Amino acid sequence: MKKKLLLAIPLCLCPLTAAYSSESGGTTPKVALAVHGGAGNASAEDLPKERETRIRAKLAEALEAGYEILTSGGSAVDAVERTIRLLEDSPLFNAGKGAVFTAAGTNELDASIMDGAKMEAGAVAGVTTIKNPIAAARAVMERTEHVLLAGPAANDFAADAGLETVDSSYFFTERRWQALQERIEREKTEESTKSSRASPRSSGAPEPSTHFGTVGAVALDSMGRIAAGTSTGGMTYKRHGRVGDSPIIGAGTYANGECGVSATGHGEYFIRHAVAFDICARMRYLGLSLLEAATSVVNGTLMEVGGDGGVIAIDTDGNTALVFNTRNMARAWIDSNGEPRTAIFRQ
Repeated sequence: MKKKLLLAIPLCLCPLTAAYSSESGGTTPKVALAVHGGAGNASAEDLPKERETRIRAKLAEALEAGYEILTSGGSAVDAVERTIRLLEDSPLFNAGKGAVFTAAGTNELDASIMDGAKMEAGAVAGVTTIKNPIAAARAVMERTEHVLLAGPAANDFAADAGLETVDSSYFFTERRWQALQERIEREKTEESTKSSRASPRSSGAPEPSTHFGTVGAVALDSMGRIAAGTSTGGMTYKRHGRVGDSPIIGAGTYANGECGVSATGHGEYFIRHAVAFDICARMRYLGLSLLEAATSVVNGTLMEVGGDGGVIAIDTDGNTALVFNTRNMARAWIDSNGEPRTAIFRQ
């Protein structure tokens, strides 16, 4: 590895449009990697410092693992999968081990990955026994003619493919279970007062929380190839069978030969507006820079319709944009000049 990353990385002082971009000089092959751990509307006062330290350390660990692959000549797809697997294994995030519960008290996980160089993609939705959904998404991409497998059939596919499967109890965490109980009680209170009919946040809509969520990664390798991936447990109290944007190519994940995007936020809005694809399309058809394209979608299109969330994105020049319209988005990135950073809030 060319440069050893440290887990204790100074906080990036980023504005509402949290972004970083740079250009690498010389003849050294450019590589870049960006990682996110979900967006939310909690303030800095809502997050205990000990927990913030753990989140930042895990993001830095995942960033280091993915970057090592890139600087060793590995592929963008390998880097994205490795980075996301580490976050799925952590109960700190709403993906894999830390997935939230549905209204039925189950864990249903979604993930997707896309290889921009080949314009190939794979995804799984509503899986319940796959330890690392991002690995299953990659297997769909590389071992089948399909893009998306869902539910029990996706579980069976992963088992047949030799991927690690677990009992559904593996995904149980006390913190997420208590979050579900709190949501159930709130719904009961709203129902009893008949206020739920007028509440825009009823029926499974996301709410401000200190619990970070969806995870994702975007990578540029030394061959100029871009890949992106996203993994999530969805939203607390979601309806059984609900699928958000994370496994939807073009909504929560997208990559082509020029741009890669992974999104986090209120998935229904990201699906309706094809957010990840739209960012790359604006670069190609309108000639916008990566930052301009990401900002115009996240702080323009999404905000106009009330959509909360953010994106991480990378282009073939190694420019990295991290844009969000919420109070926070847990994120880490290392640009084409090899400088690692982490941040959570928008100071």
